[in-house]
Amino acid sequence: MKIHRSPTRCGSFGRATLSLCTLALGATAMAQQPAAPARSEIATQIEAALAGALRTPEERARDAVERKPVQTLEFFGLRADMTVVELFPGAGWYTKILAPVLADKGRLYVAPGSARLAQQLKDWKLDRVVSVDSQAAFKPTSQRGVFEADVVTIPVENVDLVVTFRNLHNFTPETRARLHAEVLRMLKPGGIYGVKDHTRRHMEPASEENWRRLDPVVAIREITAAGFEFVDFSTLHHRPDDALQFDTQRESIKGYSDRFTLKFRKPLK
Repeated sequence: MKIHRSPTRCGSFGRATLSLCTLALGATAMAQQPAAPARSEIATQIEAALAGALRTPEERARDAVERKPVQTLEFFGLRADMTVVELFPGAGWYTKILAPVLADKGRLYVAPGSARLAQQLKDWKLDRVVSVDSQAAFKPTSQRGVFEADVVTIPVENVDLVVTFRNLHNFTPETRARLHAEVLRMLKPGGIYGVKDHTRRHMEPASEENWRRLDPVVAIREITAAGFEFVDFSTLHHRPDDALQFDTQRESIKGYSDRFTLKFRKPLK
């Protein structure tokens, strides 16, 4: 059998020369590899915020595997010059990321449910973040953890982006409809509504195990019914090891539940 050697004929040299030849071949192969895509400007800005002194070790531990904030905010189209509303900011996990990115050229509002964050914003010296006094008296329902409100008003307008992370499951369908309508009003034409929540099995009735989850098909139906265009979805937070069977706070999946990530747009007309 005739063996065809490569044009470099590395096999015909001695051991030392062969080593050098192998290195040369490796360098050539590396040179032929396509260059890694450049980091976007917003990714660099988000990464700088992630490295900020405000964030705790516990918050940092959730970045890469669970929350993927760089990819998530890139998917929603965040820019540093945007006016952004973060709905239900909780303890401020995302607020600490959004605020530094928007500090110079943009504006960040937090509401509803931002009253408990007001003092922390001062302590964190995030003076440019505006905690909005929204009109939304949320009342508990018969379902544990689910609330309702007859009116949802957030006095902000001309907004580029509204985001909410793992909150919609906490409200009745009627209350979500009021919230989506208010988001539509707040946004500029062409503005984006970014939604992430725990995934419930399609068409599965509510139960004690799944109340902290929301069917993404229901979310799309409700939000488009409010007047939004559905733009895209992301599999960033898909977890194949979550069978969608148990409460997201079970120890086996706590912090790592399957989550849907959806992007909507307010029509231009």
